[in-house]
Amino acid sequence: MTRTHRVLIIGSGFGGLYAAKALRRSDVEVSIVAKTTHHLFQPLLYQVATGILSQGQIAPTTREILRTQRNAKVLLGEVTDIDLAERVVHAHLLRRQLRLDYDSLIVAAGASTAYFGHDEFSVHAPGMKSIDDALELRGRIFGAFELAELAANAGEPVDHLLTFVVVGAGPTGVEMAGQIAELASRTLRRNFRAISSRQARVILLDGADQVLGTFGKRLGARAQRALEARGVEVHLGALVTGVDERTITVRVGDQERVFEAVTKIWAAGVRANPLNETLAAQTGAELDRGGRIAVLPDLSLPGHPEVFVVGDMMSLDGLPGVAQVAIQGAKYAAKVIDDRVQERPAPPPFHYFDKGSMAVISRFYSVVSIGKLQFSGFIAWLMWLGLHLLYIIGFKNQVTTLIAWTTAFFGRGNSERAATELQVFGRQAMARLEGGAAELAEDPDKPD
Repeated sequence: MTRTHRVLIIGSGFGGLYAAKALRRSDVEVSIVAKTTHHLFQPLLYQVATGILSQGQIAPTTREILRTQRNAKVLLGEVTDIDLAERVVHAHLLRRQLRLDYDSLIVAAGASTAYFGHDEFSVHAPGMKSIDDALELRGRIFGAFELAELAANAGEPVDHLLTFVVVGAGPTGVEMAGQIAELASRTLRRNFRAISSRQARVILLDGADQVLGTFGKRLGARAQRALEARGVEVHLGALVTGVDERTITVRVGDQERVFEAVTKIWAAGVRANPLNETLAAQTGAELDRGGRIAVLPDLSLPGHPEVFVVGDMMSLDGLPGVAQVAIQGAKYAAKVIDDRVQERPAPPPFHYFDKGSMAVISRFYSVVSIGKLQFSGFIAWLMWLGLHLLYIIGFKNQVTTLIAWTTAFFGRGNSERAATELQVFGRQAMARLEGGAAELAEDPDKPD
């Protein structure tokens, strides 16, 4: 009896989820292993951090998404090693070890925040790559206004509490800076008595010479003007040299400047999942500066045609680390696998169709670049709205997201503002556990 072809997918982001869905009609067994139970729509994380959306609206459960796909199963666990020779993946959940065999492997584990050799900055300047990150930032942002209200009542200075610094002027940083400015000038305007939320100062820093560098100079200049019109201070050519609890230090040319700010947000860079180092050591494939691994034109690894790397982890023809690259790459890898199983000819090499780039500056104003076409303003905002709504998983989430956007953009109803001490300090508390969360769990192999 012939055994069904086993496809193992690492990661439940855009690459992992769309690969699994693309195999729904294939004669294969699909297993997804990921360190979270949800699929995250990462481009909207900043809206969770600023109280527009709840985490459930952009992070539906992977099991629920795939509940009707009979050939797919979902496993919770963090992958720690890949043995290409034995075709085995090792993962763990707390103290439980998992061994997963495969015939074809799709690696789509994504990327994490890069601090360019200064990981110590993360203590006081969280990135924004996960739901935990977004909830921590929500606690820090809204908590800063609360602390400022208390300080003002006591006659203490509040400038350092009402200064928000965003590092990185790519789409994530621009959207976050614009939304914090919107919070301060509009959403929270009548919420406090001892302070005015309009006192808030929003600073956007980047080492490059323009905002939204991948959008071209014209759109970058428009985005910068739109941000500055909304009160955001933009500092370009500024390299961060130090971060502590109350300040952030930057170097501009030969001069250093210190900004007093309790709330710092890091949106300056990404680094591919460290699993690429394991893959590179076993295949000889090169890693670029961002830790992405060079793949062949069919997205496989040298000497291992059964292993595909997609999304933020792959390096091919200078493709950017955006959702569309992950989605199209995942669908292509799934087709290659299906064609092999069905003994059909291999498809042509992977070709990426660029559907453009978008960034929202504030309500009713976005910038959009599609090939040679460039848009900004209200029309671009409507395009951003429609595309993002389309890619939210699940009809219910699309409807509730549309309602939340209507309330937030046409009123002042950022309703998801609940913030707790656990959100703000939970990450740092976990970091103090030498073995992480596993220290809090019983060993499943330990006899009673």
